[in-house]
Amino acid sequence: MPSRSAVPDGKRPTLSDLAARAGVSVPLASMVMRGAKGPSAASRERVLRAAQEIGYRPDSRARLLRSSRSHLVGVQFDLRQPFHADMVEALYAAAGAAGYQIALSVVAASRSEQEAVETLLADRCEALILLSPHAPAARLAELAAQLPVVSVARRLRPLAESVDVVRAADDEGARQAVDHLVALGHRDIVHIDGGRAPGAADRRRGYKSAMKHHGLTNHVRLVPGGLTEDHGAAAARTLLTDSSRPTAVLAFNDHCAIGVLDTFLRAQIPVPDEISVVGFDDSHLARLAHVQLTTVGQEARQLARRAVSRVVARLEGGATDDEREVVVTPHLVIRSTTRAPCRS
Repeated sequence: MPSRSAVPDGKRPTLSDLAARAGVSVPLASMVMRGAKGPSAASRERVLRAAQEIGYRPDSRARLLRSSRSHLVGVQFDLRQPFHADMVEALYAAAGAAGYQIALSVVAASRSEQEAVETLLADRCEALILLSPHAPAARLAELAAQLPVVSVARRLRPLAESVDVVRAADDEGARQAVDHLVALGHRDIVHIDGGRAPGAADRRRGYKSAMKHHGLTNHVRLVPGGLTEDHGAAAARTLLTDSSRPTAVLAFNDHCAIGVLDTFLRAQIPVPDEISVVGFDDSHLARLAHVQLTTVGQEARQLARRAVSRVVARLEGGATDDEREVVVTPHLVIRSTTRAPCRS
């Protein structure tokens, strides 16, 4: 049986490749992939296993129906992340302006990244924009060998082969947040960490760097957290049991910060009178009238424009490798959850 290497590097496996891999005729392979009646259970299993081995997908990314392209860009996003909703809205606008359409595929508690990507690959998408992907860099490189891939809001070090990256300078954003809090007079500033989430390492580094810059190395404190409201609530409960409660908190993201605010509210800890809270993303949650969260803005519209620009460059021959990583500078948005500490 032919090996996977029989398919030329960087080439999409054809139905003929699939038939050769499975050791069956092309018509039989076609019947199996169309779900048609006729093939035996053994033949069906052999063809489906071969399809998985060589990465064959029926009609997936069929850019040409000989006369036309799909002009369809697949976007993977996490249903649980408010910032991703903002990014999707911005991507629709950016793609439409460039003459492209968007196909969405969601990541959720019951649906993995792999499932989300597989759905997009089964559509006629010409490229993928992946929002904060968790997949290993090697997997992203595999995808990029099939079609243009842009990773948004995640640093790749080293850069994965052929994968474009568009991200905010997360470390700079964390530094801006700490600078703001220190300027208000805060010294005991805690960072609720994002663990292994995309961007977490840079935000952690930016926080530590800023604290050191202000001579507050002895006040550096990381509390385990994460991306969700529940993570923020758990971290806030930890802080409430601390005898030396901080005067300010920098949460990993806005969603996490909402959990912090809710927990403090329930414990009758006034924000910002007794403790200041800063988020990260400037998602629509931060802008709600009853929240008004001070946060670091990731510039969703600019990230979306740059991501779509990279897709168009790849598809239309204008891309160069020296542009593979685009870093956008974030900015602090000051609202009503920060003020000078009432205690030193």
